[in-house]
Amino acid sequence: MRCPNCGSEDSMKNGTTRRGKQNYKCCDCGRQFVDNPQQKPREKDSIVMIDRLLLAKIPLFSIARVLKLSESWLQGYVNRCCKVVPRHMQVMPKPRGSLAVQREELWSFVDGRGNKQWVWLALDVETREIVGCHIGERSAESALALWQSMPGVYRQCAMLYTDYCNAYQAVLPCQRHRAVGKATGLTSYIERFNNTLRQRVSRLVRKTLSFSKELANHLVAIWHFIHHYNEQIRLQLSNC
Repeated sequence: MRCPNCGSEDSMKNGTTRRGKQNYKCCDCGRQFVDNPQQKPREKDSIVMIDRLLLAKIPLFSIARVLKLSESWLQGYVNRCCKVVPRHMQVMPKPRGSLAVQREELWSFVDGRGNKQWVWLALDVETREIVGCHIGERSAESALALWQSMPGVYRQCAMLYTDYCNAYQAVLPCQRHRAVGKATGLTSYIERFNNTLRQRVSRLVRKTLSFSKELANHLVAIWHFIHHYNEQIRLQLSNC
């Protein structure tokens, strides 16, 4: 018997598993294993495919059905991935100067439509990069949290364009804040990104069976897509 961990052939019998199969123990590294196990590690290509599908508008049960995976295993894999997704902005460094930011909020819910979770976003007009994000209720506290999530250079220099939500009035510096209507086109980029977000994240579709049942999974799914979106923006800018 060859150890699947270190490749050593120096092993000994070590009882049986709960399914009655002969269990072995490697004398070199101590790894326990069985011959021809039913549960085999996922191939790297399969993991890459799962990661790509998690960024598409496909619910977890559909991914499990198409790739012939256990739903419980897939949910466990998603939960493990959630622990390493950062919940803070990762943006390209910007010099102090003329900057413009569009800000808007997007409606969503967790478990039921009564549990509303608003996605507050800020977008750099020049690079189209998401530079601020907060998920919570629609209030001045959330508007402040979005403001604090933005890098310092934007809080110091950027002109800020928003809709007429009263929460912005109490938080943003009046000298650099402009409340505008949709007809002006000054919030068109962030509105377009909101559409992209609904098209790519199945949890945010207005009429869906893929809604989040846990707030933590809802937050991480949105953060995961935003980080991927910003990474694609940086790649495009570096290739120009």
